[in-house]
Amino acid sequence: MTANPSASGPIQGISEELAQSRLKSEGYNELPQPDRRTPLRIAIEVIREPMLMLLLASGAIYTVLGDMTDALVLLALASMSVVITVVQESRTERVLEALRDLTSPRALVIRDGQRKRIAGREVVRGDIIALGEGDRAPADAVLFQAHDLQADESLLTGESVPVRKVANYRFDPSRLQRPGGDDLPFVYSGSLIVRGTGIGEVIAIGAASEIGKIGHSLSSLEIAPPRLQRQIRKLVQAFAIFGGIVCVFAVLLYGLTRGDWLEGVLAGIALGMSLLPEEFPVVLTVFMAMGAWRISRERVLTRRAAAIETLGAATVLCTDKTGTLTENRMSIAELRLKNGKVFRPDKAAGKKIPKDFQQLAEFGVLASAQAPVDPMDRAFHELGLKGLQHRLVHAYGLRPGLLAMSQVWEKEEGAKHFIVAAKGAPEAIADLCHLSAADRKALVDTLDAMAAEGLRVLGVARAIFTGRKWPTSQRDFNFKFAGLVGLADPIRPSVPAAVKECQTAGIKVIMITGDYPATAKAIAQQAGLDPEDVITGDHLRAMNDAELGQRVRSATVFARIMPEQKLRIVNALKSIGEVVAMTGDGVNDAPSLKAAHIGVAMGGRGTDVAREASSIVLLDDDFGSIVKTIRLGRRIYDNLRKAMGFVIAVHVPIAGLALLPLLFGLPILFGPMHIAFLEMVIDPVCSLVFENETEEEDVMRRPPRGPEEPLFSRPLIGWSLLQGALSLILVAAIFLAATQRGMPENEVRALAFFSLVMTIVGLIVVNRSFSASIATALLRPNLTLVLVLAAVSAILGLTLLWPFASGLFRFGPLHFDDLALTLGAGVFLLVALEIIKPVWRRRLLA
Repeated sequence: MTANPSASGPIQGISEELAQSRLKSEGYNELPQPDRRTPLRIAIEVIREPMLMLLLASGAIYTVLGDMTDALVLLALASMSVVITVVQESRTERVLEALRDLTSPRALVIRDGQRKRIAGREVVRGDIIALGEGDRAPADAVLFQAHDLQADESLLTGESVPVRKVANYRFDPSRLQRPGGDDLPFVYSGSLIVRGTGIGEVIAIGAASEIGKIGHSLSSLEIAPPRLQRQIRKLVQAFAIFGGIVCVFAVLLYGLTRGDWLEGVLAGIALGMSLLPEEFPVVLTVFMAMGAWRISRERVLTRRAAAIETLGAATVLCTDKTGTLTENRMSIAELRLKNGKVFRPDKAAGKKIPKDFQQLAEFGVLASAQAPVDPMDRAFHELGLKGLQHRLVHAYGLRPGLLAMSQVWEKEEGAKHFIVAAKGAPEAIADLCHLSAADRKALVDTLDAMAAEGLRVLGVARAIFTGRKWPTSQRDFNFKFAGLVGLADPIRPSVPAAVKECQTAGIKVIMITGDYPATAKAIAQQAGLDPEDVITGDHLRAMNDAELGQRVRSATVFARIMPEQKLRIVNALKSIGEVVAMTGDGVNDAPSLKAAHIGVAMGGRGTDVAREASSIVLLDDDFGSIVKTIRLGRRIYDNLRKAMGFVIAVHVPIAGLALLPLLFGLPILFGPMHIAFLEMVIDPVCSLVFENETEEEDVMRRPPRGPEEPLFSRPLIGWSLLQGALSLILVAAIFLAATQRGMPENEVRALAFFSLVMTIVGLIVVNRSFSASIATALLRPNLTLVLVLAAVSAILGLTLLWPFASGLFRFGPLHFDDLALTLGAGVFLLVALEIIKPVWRRRLLA
């Protein structure tokens, strides 16, 4: 171990250079992930897919028939399908891997004398880590500082009762004790700090830690939302059963009427491939993973992919004030003494703090953390007081029943008395100081005046203590009231516009804060909220659940709210049918985050336990990011519906044209090779083109969709079947007319196939938007669509101009008028559907 960092002077920690060296030599602080999907594993999964099995079966039959060219081409198409899927799925895995890295607990380390937040996986042996209430220990460590520190080690021991920790730097590594039991100086990776603070040195990481030895896996990212999975699984099963029945029927019909059973099996396989919607699961996986990646680019981490689905249905957004609506950049705007004297540092730039206010400022600093992380603590230290060379000997943290914290200082070694500094909510400080009724009334009047200016107000108290046995509670000190401190926290510039956007989108914004009603009203007005109906914590406590359910319909501001009261607010909103998004950052916020439909944790100032209870994490703690995420959630869900609608629509003409010749004794149009080519077009269109589509113009001008609205709604299925039916009628008419005119079979096949591809292009354009006109849709930038259409055009050109390709597809030559007819089919379908779309749009967007 390194020399004792607490021996003298500030804590330096290891150097960044040494940390990087150990990271290279000893690896990341993470457990092995045996379930990671490698490209080989993905390839094996793809080979087992029914669609690929059908392709390989077709190749085997062509081999039996002696047609090695077709067999090899089908094998090549199968290989291309495997490669495309492996590349696509590997990309998805990389996205998910990046998101898993973000979900690992963060760590506050001290390196080169500076505190810095890093990913938990980057912690190395020898790092100095700072722990506070709500943090998860990122690695095993020995404590050399501990103030009222307790840890929940149930992940390791199964015991839910927190254990007490003590500081003891000198220890024998060979006698390292296992987790469990009080008064040990060790914290273990994965344990949750439930009370107090501490600083320790990392002694084991990754697989060498206690949790690594046990072999627990702590992965927490869900990949796909269960509701959508269930819907898609049901649909695919229905299609598979129907397709299997039709396939057997087709084989029997062909064999009995035409006598060629092998050709009948090929026709049946082609029909089965045309009916099997194997794109659905792929589209869902890609959309959810890429959606989470897109949202992460807005500095928002999606911990549960189901949140992407729920975002579009959110009707109420409950938000904190400090750090979310405001910048969390506190500065001391006002010092106020008991006698009414006021000093405003911002209006006295360059001037020293007057003598009368020195004591108030000094005890405010002494009641703050030595190495401040909290914005309010930093504000006190920025007062620039010098000469406070005291030694911290004891500390009392915030408690639910007493919103104040105290720190006990020794001015010089061996002193007979100790200095005690306290700060916290003014009413808590008044309670500690046992103020009289008259003083309390004057205090309330002063608080109202300061809060009306939008200031956050803290009380400060001082005490002298003699003796060595520390009281069990802060209340046992003989505190004297030192004064009030007003802190200003400017509202974020983006907030008013974001709030207005929410209101336009039918989302009610509710502000929940621990501040006074007057302060809350001032900030609410700046944010663009109507602060007329304010509910305080005391009012809420006096209401029963039915009364609260009525009040939350109109209330927009909750003030002086305790963290545990947030759960009642969430449940009240849910009871009246609202879909609730709730922000939170502390340990006590975890129940409300978990209860909300969408829990939003703060990534910058939030605790790990809050992050773990949430669905999404704001990496920059900005309210505007929540609104951007809702916008993206709506866009992703819209595009997912477009892709699924296109899949249903495109399978109708493909299946119809595969079945039509069987029913009417006409030449077989499409074999497995043609269907495989069409699938090569459909797959990237569904999973890449539609995923890249920009948002609808009215995405934030329409009300939230119903939370139980199915992905495959009746209007969507009806619209898809209508598109598919029109496409089938159009291409079937061309096919039958060409056959009636005596056109050679190969030319008919080419004409029908090209017409089908053009109608599919028409379907792509139609489904790019539910609300925009065709002109708007065509002008929307989508590079992926351009690349896919260019590739399709090139391959179609090859099938006409390259004799080998024409032979493979059994295409005859097409003349200019034939090509004009195929293009006209696509344009006609596009125009017809665009005429019908406005009539159907109301149902689709209802």
